[in-house]
Amino acid sequence: MDIYIVSDVGGTQIRVAAFEVSTLNRISLKKIPTQFKGQLPVERLIQLIHDIKKDFSVRAIAVAAPGFLDPDLGIVYEAPNIPGWDDYPLKKILEDEFNAPIFIGNDANLAALAEWKFGAGIGHKNLLYLTISTGIGSGAIINNQLLLGNKGLAGEFGHVTVLPDGPMCGCGKRGHIEALASGTAIMNYIHEQITAGRRTTLTKLAKITGKDISLAAQNGDEIALEAYHRAGKFLGIALANFLHMLNPSIVILGGGVSTSGELLFAPMRISLEESLISPAYLEGLTITTAQLGDDVGLKGALALLVTKLSTDQQVLAL
Repeated sequence: MDIYIVSDVGGTQIRVAAFEVSTLNRISLKKIPTQFKGQLPVERLIQLIHDIKKDFSVRAIAVAAPGFLDPDLGIVYEAPNIPGWDDYPLKKILEDEFNAPIFIGNDANLAALAEWKFGAGIGHKNLLYLTISTGIGSGAIINNQLLLGNKGLAGEFGHVTVLPDGPMCGCGKRGHIEALASGTAIMNYIHEQITAGRRTTLTKLAKITGKDISLAAQNGDEIALEAYHRAGKFLGIALANFLHMLNPSIVILGGGVSTSGELLFAPMRISLEESLISPAYLEGLTITTAQLGDDVGLKGALALLVTKLSTDQQVLAL
């Protein structure tokens, strides 16, 4: 049987799956911690791929990797949660190990590709994807093509500045939308208000989680509601900017914070409408939530393979 092998590499976990080439049905899935004493992450990735491929014939391999990378060269410039992955030639390492074409992509870009190919974005030519979690990842499809830019570094919408001299982002710059609307930003706002002496039901908890904040907001906690309203407001401002730049027909919101629903989306819609230069940007626009869940990285790598190999065949036919 001919198979595609795809992997989703994160700071915590490596997932590898095999899909049958003819049907794109998943036939195997394995996952292991990314880091383990005495082994490099890439060694663990290679071993897991060997475990998955067994006696199958591997048509191609694709990896969804975190951080900034060049998908053509297959070099990871920086992956903050993967030790040693700085200017790291991941594609070449895998090419030297496996006798198959290797494709590498940024995990957030490939999540956008996954939702376009297999999820909520099916049938759309122009798509914006945002995953709102610890940080804000993003990707865009423009005229049925993944937006990559000159070196594969395009689409970092989470690092667009919406409040100059605003809170510090995890990247070290100030005022990015990630610093104002991510799960981390919501949590930071709660802690700032508690430190300032404001009363909230959350002070009774030894450790505050995102679910705690969501529940407190649903129960009318003033500070929790403020945190979501603030995040939604700045998300709406950022989204207006993105609509002005890209004019997509669908915006897909994923990540844990998106599960808070109207706590985030209601202020986001108000802010979005106030920030747009024309209501025409909303005509025919769908704003919805992601469909693929935890499989989005694997499905993104699979979408990359299918797209790349299909394109290569078209070029060869010319």
